[in-house]
Amino acid sequence: MANTSRPDVLTEAELRALSDQGAVKSFPKHAVIVSEGDETDSLFVILSGRIKVFLADEGGREIVLGTQGPGEYFGEMVLDGGTRSASVMTLEPSRFAVVPRLKVRQFLRDHPEFSVRLVEKLIRRTRALTESVKNLALMDVYGRVARLLLDLAEEDDSGTLVIRERLTQADVASRVGASREMVSKILKDLAVGGYISVKQKHITVHKAPPRHW
Repeated sequence: MANTSRPDVLTEAELRALSDQGAVKSFPKHAVIVSEGDETDSLFVILSGRIKVFLADEGGREIVLGTQGPGEYFGEMVLDGGTRSASVMTLEPSRFAVVPRLKVRQFLRDHPEFSVRLVEKLIRRTRALTESVKNLALMDVYGRVARLLLDLAEEDDSGTLVIRERLTQADVASRVGASREMVSKILKDLAVGGYISVKQKHITVHKAPPRHW
C-alpha cells in the first residue's frame, strides 16, 4: 500500500492508474534495472521491493544517490527523451510497472495534480543535488557523515530519531564519497561518544553529532 503521507509516493488511485498503463516486470536481488547512459524510454513504478540509485566509475567505485521503495517511481527524465542520468539496482527481489514515454505523457495530462507534484519532486531533487555538491566541496568526511545521519533519521512513535534503512559502513561510504575505513572510525567514535548506536545495521541517533570531529 502506498504511503500517501510522503510527497514522493503515489496515491493509491495514482498507483493503480499509472500501473495499468505499463507492463509488470519482476527482477531478482542485485539486478541492474537501468544503466547510466541508457536510452530513456520508460518510467518505472515500484510495486514491491527496494532499489538504489547510484553513479559508478570505470573502476567500480560508487556514489549512492538514494534508495526507494513501494509506491515510489524513477525514470522521470523520460519526459525529455535524454539518456539515463544514473543507474538503478534492486536491493531485494522487486516488481515494477514499466510505463512507456507516450503513456507517461498522457497520464500527466489526465492527472494535473500529479504533474505538479512531479515538478515539486524534481525541484527538491535539484536542491538536494546542489546541497550534495556544496557538502562535497566544503565539508570534510566527518561533516558529510554527520549530515547524512541527520538527513536520514526520522522520529519513531516514541520520539526517538532512527534511520529505518539498513545501512552498512560501505553504504555510508558510498553516499559520502569516502573510504569504508574512515567511515568505520567516525561511526565508532560517534557510538563511543553516545551520539549514535548501531544494532543489526539499524542506526539510532540519540543526539545531534558535534559540528566538528
